[in-house]
Amino acid sequence: MAEVEETLKRIQSHKGVIATMVINAEGIPVRTNLDNSTTVQYAGLLHQLTTKARSTVRDLDPQNDLTFLRIRSKKHEIMVAPDKEYLLIVVQNPCE
Repeated sequence: MAEVEETLKRIQSHKGVIATMVINAEGIPVRTNLDNSTTVQYAGLLHQLTTKARSTVRDLDPQNDLTFLRIRSKKHEIMVAPDKEYLLIVVQNPCE
């Protein structure tokens, strides 16, 4: 658990990072530095998107799997690192 905390602190210390979240396989937030309503919104939507992206990758090649998802908009860049049991989500300001 100390390694997880250390990693999250290291990620949060990067320039432009607004938020970090860890959500479980069901889409339930486990750890976050955002308010509850924003966290629930991000967790629900990104869990659905990651599930669909993983399904698409597997449909194209059953031997393949999703390893990273990066979404960039005018305001933010959202990076999702999926694992078997958890998703790590990082939101950052791409202009900084």
